[in-house]
Amino acid sequence: MMDDPTRHDGWVAEPEVSDDAVRAATGRGWDEWRTVLDAWPGRDDGHTAIAAHVESAHGVDGWWAQTVAVGYERITGRRLPYQQPDGTFTVATSRTLAIDAAAWRARLLDPDARAALFPGLAPDLRSRPTATSLRFALDPGILQIAIDPRPDGRAKVILTHERLPTPDDVERWRAHWSAWLRDLEGR
Repeated sequence: MMDDPTRHDGWVAEPEVSDDAVRAATGRGWDEWRTVLDAWPGRDDGHTAIAAHVESAHGVDGWWAQTVAVGYERITGRRLPYQQPDGTFTVATSRTLAIDAAAWRARLLDPDARAALFPGLAPDLRSRPTATSLRFALDPGILQIAIDPRPDGRAKVILTHERLPTPDDVERWRAHWSAWLRDLEGR
């Protein structure tokens, strides 16, 4: 196996945020954060503890503290890409389409229309019908759908598939939902 010239010494995976961005926001780059957190005795106490430590001991605001915690978890192999703190995986995709947002929301809320939209999946509504984003139980996981009307009459459809059991599921479901969104206007 050849050395990866983009990989830092001992990194398992790259953080999602660039070194320049984290340095500008926190005063430290990723290698420095790794050194600081590797030296902290609570580093094995989990994501919440790491983020709380970064915020309280190093004065980093909440969002950036979370970003540092996730980046550290990626660098050290504690978290794979798209992995959540509970060990499951999440994938999201979106597309702006020439659809009527209200009509599509109504179709998602109607059990028969919904069954036709998702053949073979049987999504079961788990959120209140008035919720901004609708959540559906699937096998596997949970599908969240948000439909954001645009001023030009189109709508942005955002799909988030949560609680996927394996990293392999991420790409399989990303491909599925991307194709589903491409075909949505024709339905």
